[in-house]
Amino acid sequence: MKLKEWGIFALLGIIWGSSFLWIKIAVEEIGPFMLVTFRLLFGLLGMAAVLIWQRQSFPRDRKTLLAYLFMGAFNTAIPFTLISWGETHIDSGLAAILNGTVPLFTIVIAHFWLQDEKITIPRIAGLVIGFIGVVILVSRDLNLQGMSGDSLNMWGQGAVLVAAICYALAVTFSRKYLRGQSPVVQSLMILLVADVIMFGVTPIAEPLRLPALPITWLAIAWLGLLGSCLAYLLFFSLINAWGPTRASLVTYVFPVIGLILGIAFLGETADWRLLLGSALIVGGIVVVNFLKLPQPAPKPVSAAAD
Repeated sequence: MKLKEWGIFALLGIIWGSSFLWIKIAVEEIGPFMLVTFRLLFGLLGMAAVLIWQRQSFPRDRKTLLAYLFMGAFNTAIPFTLISWGETHIDSGLAAILNGTVPLFTIVIAHFWLQDEKITIPRIAGLVIGFIGVVILVSRDLNLQGMSGDSLNMWGQGAVLVAAICYALAVTFSRKYLRGQSPVVQSLMILLVADVIMFGVTPIAEPLRLPALPITWLAIAWLGLLGSCLAYLLFFSLINAWGPTRASLVTYVFPVIGLILGIAFLGETADWRLLLGSALIVGGIVVVNFLKLPQPAPKPVSAAAD
C-alpha cells in the first residue's frame, strides 16, 4: 500500500472523526432531517464545482443509475439521518463506539459478497483488537445513565447500529458494482440522490426550521464541504484501492480524533485509556493490513508412470 493511500486514510479519519462533535452542535438547534438535508446540499454544491472543474460526465446506463440509487439511500441518506437522530438521545462518544462496528459488519458481508474479501484469521484478530481499543477509548465517556435501559436512549443506540449496518452494506456494494468508477462521479451521484430523497422526506418528517445561530451554519458547512464533499472523494478512492474491509477501518480512528480534539480544545486530560486504546487501534490496523498467515507449500507433482 502506498504512502499516498495512508495519507488519505489519516486525513479521512481526522475529517470524519470530528463529525460527531459538529452533529451534536447542530442538532441542538435544528432537527436531524433538516441537518442532513442542508449538509448534503452544501456537499452537493462543492461536488458540482469539482465536477465542472474536472469536466467529467454523468453516467447514463440504467444499471449504474440504479446502483447509485441504492448508494444514495444506504450510504448517505439513511445512515446520516439515523446518526443525527441518534445523537439527540445519546452522547457523541457512545455514537462513535457504535459506529466503530462498521468494520465488523463489513467483514461478514464482504465475505459472502466479494471473491477477494474472504474472512481470514488475521482480519478477524485485527478487527477485534481494534474494536477493543475503541471500547477502551470511549469508556471514560460512558456512564450508567448513558447505557441505561431508557427507551429513547436504547432507540438512539439502535439507530446508530442500524446506520453502521447500512454503511457496511453500501461499502461492499460499491466495491462490487461501482469499482473503477471515478470517485468524483461516485461522490456527486450519491450526494445528489441522497439530497433528493431528503428534500422529499424532510417536510413530512419534521417542521421546517432554518438555523439562526452562526455556529449551526458553521457546523452544517463543515459537515457538507469537508465531511461529505471532500471525505467522499477520499473514501471512494480508498475503497477502489484497498477494498471495503480495509477502508472501513477508518471508523476505528474516530474516537482517537475525538479525544485528541477534546484534549486540545476542551482542556481534557490524557490517561491510560487514551494510550492503551490508541495502541490497540493502531495494532488492529497493522494486523489487518500487514499480517498474513504463511501459505502451505504446493505439493510436488509426481511424474506419471509410463
